[in-house]
Amino acid sequence: MKAEDLKLVVQEKYGEIAKQSVLLNKTSCCGGTSSCCGDVDYTIFSDDYSGKEGYNADADLGLGCGLPTEFAGIEKGDQVLDLGSGAGNDCFVARALVGENGKVTGLDFTEAMLEKARQNNEKMGYSNVEFVKGDIENMPLPDSTYDVVISNCVLNLVPDKQKAFAQIFRVLKPNGHFCISDVVLSGTLPTKLRQAAEMYAGCVSGAIQKSRYLHLLKQSGFSNIQIHKEKQIVIPDSILANFLSSRELESFKNSGTGIFSITVTATKLN
Repeated sequence: MKAEDLKLVVQEKYGEIAKQSVLLNKTSCCGGTSSCCGDVDYTIFSDDYSGKEGYNADADLGLGCGLPTEFAGIEKGDQVLDLGSGAGNDCFVARALVGENGKVTGLDFTEAMLEKARQNNEKMGYSNVEFVKGDIENMPLPDSTYDVVISNCVLNLVPDKQKAFAQIFRVLKPNGHFCISDVVLSGTLPTKLRQAAEMYAGCVSGAIQKSRYLHLLKQSGFSNIQIHKEKQIVIPDSILANFLSSRELESFKNSGTGIFSITVTATKLN
């Protein structure tokens, strides 16, 4: 599938997720229906945010794969950018860390998600949180602006990850840093999974090899690259069976291929 087609798939599916209730998102993607995103359960990746200061349950759609704010080193007064900000969950947690004198910007290209995030922000009454529409591969944001960039289970959805990393490098201030939770692979996914749009939007088939991911970060100019947390994600057979025959499923499970969530930081040095 072409890059632009993949982006349309993501916009459509996450637009549908944004329009449904939080409860449906957390129990089963799209409430177990096949009308918007099939049987892919996006919440198999998610971590628990409920104890974090600034947490807003209405903004937590269960779409993350880590807690990037936990390792982001966000300080009072920082300018923070959240890529793929969704309904605003990580932005509101980041707002609790930057305080009144900092600023948090959420970037997303799905209109329904932006609308939901702005509604949530209006309820919270934050004047230093904003949500901007834009593509991560070509951000409508100025150079050298942010102290910290965060992102949660989003960059695996970006077709050209090298462009995304270059854009992150561009918008960070000198000595600024990022903290990203993302999905990576060890081994090769079966062709049917890699070609399935459902699994792409579900953060699986858009993932790349961990070694390549880290290489692209270094190639983009980042230093001090460090993985803080890594966990294996096990996709239930009931989901995989929608894309693989019983023989293919068994072969995949015995192949040694691993799907992992990692939380990684890196710095843009002078």
